[in-house]
Amino acid sequence: MKTSAYIKAIAQDNSLPIEQAAVDLWLKDLANPFRWTLRPLLQFVFAVLLHIIWFIKRLPLPQFSAHGLLQTLICWFCKNLVSYEANMLILRHYTTESNILNFLIANHRPANSDDIAPNTQPQLIDPLKLYPQTIDDMQIASFVNHDQELFRVFAEMGPWQHAPFNQACAQENLKWDNWVSITENSFQVERKATQVLDFESAHALFMCLFCFLLKRDEYRDAINGFNLDQSMAIRIGQLAGNPTLTEMAYNKYPHYLVGPWNLGQRFLMHGFFTEYMYAFLEPIRKQANKSAIDK
Repeated sequence: MKTSAYIKAIAQDNSLPIEQAAVDLWLKDLANPFRWTLRPLLQFVFAVLLHIIWFIKRLPLPQFSAHGLLQTLICWFCKNLVSYEANMLILRHYTTESNILNFLIANHRPANSDDIAPNTQPQLIDPLKLYPQTIDDMQIASFVNHDQELFRVFAEMGPWQHAPFNQACAQENLKWDNWVSITENSFQVERKATQVLDFESAHALFMCLFCFLLKRDEYRDAINGFNLDQSMAIRIGQLAGNPTLTEMAYNKYPHYLVGPWNLGQRFLMHGFFTEYMYAFLEPIRKQANKSAIDK
């Protein structure tokens, strides 16, 4: 397929912070011929099916879930049907989001921090350990835990102590506990001839599995967790002194609960958001390390 003028333009646009490796993967995914032929049909069929399942789930019927089966099915599809580029983007997402949350844990400032007695250690929050490097690792670093760890961290951090952007932490004072840098050897995905589904087509399939194999409240929470992107951007922006970061959060207003409508786009924009935040923070971490070594 001939590369369009628009694709050539965004391939060179570095206005937003995003690693070139992620851009290259996404552009290859956009060039997947099945994205332009099979995806529209799959998205239509699975969107209808999703809303039927969601309607049934909302009825006053006994709830059930099958987390293990969900993990097994998704990993099987990833190994055998989902494209190499899409699998790499999925694995990157685990690392980018885990890094963002671990950064917030390491630098969190409770709203009542002024009332904490001197020499008293703040409440310790367990860091995330969801850093799968292969598709098989995702059986353990599960999709379900990915959502639940996000909610746990926000609940355990508690209310945030807001501060003006001009009172941000000095970059050398930011902490990077449990941060894992992404390198060209971070992930291993076996290529197969049957791996033809692009990222968005794969998600159309996955979202139906999620809705069917999670309980009603579990699924509702998962599809609304994206809206915490804005909250993360506000906190990172205040720590780093950059008020523009909130503009990178497409998913906003966590107090307003939404259903599965437009889920594919919201999911995709959540993935872009974590890539933006990772690419914004990683150079700061590298510079802090370099400054520490120079001293």
